[in-house]
Amino acid sequence: MRLARAEAHWLDGKLADARREAELADEVAGGCDRWDRGAVAVWLQRTGSARPPRAELDPPYRRQLDGDWARAARLWTDLGCPYETGLALLGAASLGATAEASLRDALQIFTGLGASATVRLTRQKMRRLGIRSIPAGPRPATREHPAGLTRREHEVLDLICAGHTNAEIAAKLFISIKTAGHHVSAVLAKLGVPTRHAAATRAVRLGLAGTACWLNAGCP
Repeated sequence: MRLARAEAHWLDGKLADARREAELADEVAGGCDRWDRGAVAVWLQRTGSARPPRAELDPPYRRQLDGDWARAARLWTDLGCPYETGLALLGAASLGATAEASLRDALQIFTGLGASATVRLTRQKMRRLGIRSIPAGPRPATREHPAGLTRREHEVLDLICAGHTNAEIAAKLFISIKTAGHHVSAVLAKLGVPTRHAAATRAVRLGLAGTACWLNAGCP
């Protein structure tokens, strides 16, 4: 609960309030498991607290605390946590080719997830760093989509329904496997499902699936 409040204050730009909530969470984190302690440690860092982590942490939290944003993001992606991937990428602290690429990836993830508050924060950071040609928000057609999917995400959904892997999706859409993975994660998040199989099932029920359905006769 404390970390949820910390995040809410952080998204509103109330850094001092966010820091206070993170530090209150830290005071009761001693009995928590390593993952909960890792979350507390990252929010202490994110809100500017001087408190050190209470104990040795597992990746990807350790990578984030060490400033290895790219590695932390890859670990979160492997765990199927796109929002945490975006937050890790948002940690890129200084202008440079790598930092700009990280922030652009973060913006794409948050936009795909419909996370408007973190989209706003990412754009603000990109502007502060002097990054040009910052992508605009979703088009009206995206907002009108029954599941809030972009045109590209709907293409990805059709390929998910056809049973394609991320590598196959990337090849068919002429994008990188990493970008395909981000699109798949965004589609799952917008449909509110944990797996590709569940995404295909939900797509059929919502009338969003294309002509191919990898569930075949199992489609309700």
